[in-house]
Amino acid sequence: MNTGLFIFDTKARSVKEVCAKNGFEVSIYCCGPTVYRDAHVGNLRTFLLGDLIKRTLTFSGIDSRLIQNITDVGHMAEDIAGNEVGGDKLLEQSKLEAKDPFDIARKYEASFHADLAKLNVIPAAAYPRASETIDLMLKLIADLISSNHAYVGSDGCVYFAASTFESYGEISGNRLDSLKPGHRHDSAEDGAKLFHADWALWKAAANRSEMIWDSPWGPGFPGWHIECSAMSLELLEGNVDLHLGGIDLRFPHHENERAQSNSAVGYEVVENWVHGEHLLFEGRKMSKSAGNVVLLSDVIEKGLDPLALRLCFLENRYRGQMDLTWDSLRAADATLDRWRKKMVQWSEQGEVDNKFVSDFCEGTLGDIQQDLDTPRALQQLRRLEKDELISGATKVACFIRVDEIYGLEIARAPKVKAEATPEISDLLEERKRARDSKDFEASDKLRDQLLKLGISIKDSPSGQEWDWI
Repeated sequence: MNTGLFIFDTKARSVKEVCAKNGFEVSIYCCGPTVYRDAHVGNLRTFLLGDLIKRTLTFSGIDSRLIQNITDVGHMAEDIAGNEVGGDKLLEQSKLEAKDPFDIARKYEASFHADLAKLNVIPAAAYPRASETIDLMLKLIADLISSNHAYVGSDGCVYFAASTFESYGEISGNRLDSLKPGHRHDSAEDGAKLFHADWALWKAAANRSEMIWDSPWGPGFPGWHIECSAMSLELLEGNVDLHLGGIDLRFPHHENERAQSNSAVGYEVVENWVHGEHLLFEGRKMSKSAGNVVLLSDVIEKGLDPLALRLCFLENRYRGQMDLTWDSLRAADATLDRWRKKMVQWSEQGEVDNKFVSDFCEGTLGDIQQDLDTPRALQQLRRLEKDELISGATKVACFIRVDEIYGLEIARAPKVKAEATPEISDLLEERKRARDSKDFEASDKLRDQLLKLGISIKDSPSGQEWDWI
């Protein structure tokens, strides 16, 4: 079943139409969070991609089923060759917070769902946890062993035999012969692999005493990649029309997942591999060492509507690198508040032109169906806002209808002006004194300082007036 939605497929390296292979709904799998910390805004950009696609399909009358996994075991760092290195992130966080690892997982899983709700994300059909689907992984691993795509190493771990999958590298361009041996890898794997590019499907417990499960190959825990293969094959009945994730997952995670899934069933499981690009913040990659990791809670603490973040993402193409800034967030917040205020004003103006509404919505959908071109679609909304020939009632109808795709809650009541914080009050008073004493240089510096705090100032004969941006 054709959908009219065209999206760039990383594997094909071209824009392809999304089709529902089963004839009645589009099956979507989105790689979810590893719940050992709060998701930062870069993670949330990827998760919003699935919501945008689902909303677009629904708007055009197409059903979809979205599955998003919760990784709560076995996720380690990886080196260039895709070997797992370091410790399990959940266990490391467990030690850091002095809590049971499953308590850590549930804590950050709850935060993840809370963030999605604040961003107006429609819940997925299911959020399977890795820790609760071990049986699916064990069955898949056993099938791969029986078909000679996997083997038990001398260290008791089970490895996927990479050389048995001839088309490895079609997603990322990384071929097996280019993955040179000699990169860092887990010391437990020394000499245990038959080929240096093989990866672990099941890791022997060794000295690990927490988060381990029984298996036919002894106690241990799953490798990272196997969970997505097992979950997508089971919960989407062996076919994935759209597989979503951040560009950083293209290799090795998605490359390995494709090899596992296709080898297990003997055909191409995923029709379209879709990747969201990296997010920078204030021109730099977010990292703990740089001290610029931004959470949704940070956005909210600055008095900004969390949906301002959603609008910022929509104003940028999903597969283009994006530089998010506090200025862009404040501008998006101001835009949302302006639209909501105008919705109240427009509702009393004129009659609805239903033909215009229909045409406008068709145009918006058409833009978004072309590889999710939300920036172009939003330009239509901004032009409509300024068009003095269109009745206010018609504008309201258009805004409400297309917001079914945008998810910005434009019809929500505008926010009431919040009280100034003590810091802002002090700066406003200091600026007033500077103006009264005609110290315009100091006055301008204080204006700039207040602007960074989200305060705009207008000087009038009666004095200075301020408002939140």
